[in-house]
Order: sequence, then C-alpha cells, then structure tokens
Amino acid sequence: MAIIRCQNLTFPNIQAVIFDKDGTLEDSQSFLRELGHKRSRLIDAQIPGIGEPLLMAFGIQGDTLDPTGLMAVGSRRENEIAAAAYIAETGRGWIESLAIARRAFEEADRYLKDAAGTSPLFAGSLEVLKFLSDAGLKLGILSADSTAGVQNFVKRHQLEMYIQLQQGVDQDVSKPDPRLFLQACQTLGVEPGCTLMVGDSRGDMEMGRKAGAAGCIGINWSKSGTVYLEGADVAITQLDEIQVIEA
Repeated sequence: MAIIRCQNLTFPNIQAVIFDKDGTLEDSQSFLRELGHKRSRLIDAQIPGIGEPLLMAFGIQGDTLDPTGLMAVGSRRENEIAAAAYIAETGRGWIESLAIARRAFEEADRYLKDAAGTSPLFAGSLEVLKFLSDAGLKLGILSADSTAGVQNFVKRHQLEMYIQLQQGVDQDVSKPDPRLFLQACQTLGVEPGCTLMVGDSRGDMEMGRKAGAAGCIGINWSKSGTVYLEGADVAITQLDEIQVIEA
C-alpha cells in the first residue's frame, strides 16, 4: 500500500489508481469534435436540417467541444440514442431512427479510421504512469469508450507494462453508475476504499464517490476552471501533482 499526496490532501493505504481515458490521459478533443461533425453531416445528408441540432446535442459549437457534453463524456450507445431521438422527432419510427443513427456512426468510423489513432497522450502522462507503477500501485483505465477502444489506446501508446485493467463501456451500464468502478476494482483485485479515481468529468467523480473510492481526483488540463469537476476531492491541472510520499 502507498500514501499518495495531491496538493493539500493525503490518501493513505492506496493500492490502485483508476484513470479515465479521454480528456484525462489522451488529448482526444480534436478527434472527438471531428467525429461528431462527421456523424452529424452523414445524418443531415439523409435528413436535411438535422445537422446543427445534432451538433448542439453532441456538445459541439464550431471549433469547441463542451467537456461536459455528450461527445466528451457519453458512451457510444448514449450518443447513438441521442442521435436517434432527434431523428425520431422528424416523424420516423424508433427502430428506423436507431438504424439510421447506427449506420451513420459506422460510416463515420470507417471514414475516420486512420485519424482514430492520432490523438496524443497529454504531456507527462507516460512518466506519471511509470512512476505510479514503479511504486507498486495497480493501474487501470475505465473509460466511456468501448473496451476495444481502450485496448487500442493502450497498445498504440505501449502502456501494457503499466496498465493492468483496460475497461470500457460495452453494455447499457455507463458512467456514473458505480457498478463500473466496483467491477474495475474486482478485476484488479483491490477494494474500492483502497483505490483512487482520476478523471475529467463530474460523472467520473460521482461514479467513484458512490462506489466508495478512497478519493476522487479531477483533472482539467486547460486550466480554464474546474466547475464541471464538482464532487472531486481535489482538482489538478497536471497529473504529476499526484505524488507517492510513501510506498
């Protein structure tokens, strides 16, 4: 077990740290914005006039991505359902609306296949993961992305030697449902009360808190405010603020 200090808070008896992926370890904002634009254009091509409302639903305005919006924190399934709801408002049946949304999402994936692997790690992330791993902590990733997406991320950045849990959202259960965190802890073989959650959204904080995590650390790399990290025990602007003071 380790004692971890983050700013003025100390977390004793820590065995594991679970990280969110997008916006926490991976700077994926540009890709997510491009993906949202492609999805909305493909649907708008079939149903003219729906593109702009879809972008707003996704949390995209021009060149900005809302860090609390659907594209940033929602699972693929949640994004599909939201898109289908807008399609259904045009008078189409629900099954047809879901099918239109799903086909558009799949086509967008194919179109952006090469771009999907270009999002970089945030500066210093690799060093922090290595430092925490060397201190004997178990590390995991719990993301709203699919498990396959998490696995591709770990492989692409060669993080296999540090990350022992690669978990995404593949079913209906999504953040902030605490069952995801409890499942992640079970996979790692640790108790929630000995595990820290590190993420960039209110959903990450709520999930960890409801699951009984030892602490919830919110990160905002943009340094533009931490209002959306409500529920965090502490908010940081870079990962190296997480320090092991005794291992």
